[in-house]
Amino acid sequence: MDRAGIAVQALSPMPELFGYWIVVGAARDLVRHVNDVIADMVRHGGGRFVGFGGLPMQDLDLAIAELHRVVVELGFRGVEIGSNINGVPIGDPRFHPFFAEVERLGVAVFVHAVRPAGMDRLVGPAPLQQVLAYPSDVGFAVASVITGGLLAKFPELRIAFSHGGGTFASLLPRLEQGRQVFAAIGDSMPARPSEVARKLYVDGLVFDRDMLRRVVSVFGEDRVMIGTDYPFNFRESDPISRIAEAYDDEDLREALVFRNALNFLGLDEETCST
Repeated sequence: MDRAGIAVQALSPMPELFGYWIVVGAARDLVRHVNDVIADMVRHGGGRFVGFGGLPMQDLDLAIAELHRVVVELGFRGVEIGSNINGVPIGDPRFHPFFAEVERLGVAVFVHAVRPAGMDRLVGPAPLQQVLAYPSDVGFAVASVITGGLLAKFPELRIAFSHGGGTFASLLPRLEQGRQVFAAIGDSMPARPSEVARKLYVDGLVFDRDMLRRVVSVFGEDRVMIGTDYPFNFRESDPISRIAEAYDDEDLREALVFRNALNFLGLDEETCST
């Protein structure tokens, strides 16, 4: 963390540990154990960590119960959920009770790809799931939130997406045009998709200066945060330099490096410095 210039790191479960696809009782026990381990790391981290918990999202009653536990008992700043829950996109109305409670508690949600669609269309070795399928599934998740009107229903929701929002930056112009061409799409989305996108948060984990600039232009200078994917080997090892390479403006650099993350996490700079 010191070498990368990271003062405070958000710790969250590895997506395979969500356990959406296993028996509900076992999934509840698994995520509770993982959350307790994260809480222990936060306690012993000397103020360098904040916690994000996993939830058994295949059962919303249990998910909401664990949401309360990680926020009230463990003091986590938010929760991490998958880009889909056993194939159901997160923008589906069946998840509204969960998001209503998240909004009421005022905690953050981080969305990471899991068990992505389209694996049957990839040609090559298994790691292509992380390289190509993950950002595709995240792009669909962002789109589902916008086309499903999630933020219209829960306007105070703080929700962020991994990998720069995945493919959504490329999909947005098509969605804007489609809203104008197809009456059914326009009727279902009163607000312009580009306006709604700027109410979301994303990380800047895109491995490219020009793509980072595109992500910032789509989601806004106040909505992009550092992402690293540490400790996996497929990660951004020097995110500060990537931001410095893309932008000369010092205020913008500070926003991307720490201010936007503080807003997303509901923290202030003084709290982090202590």
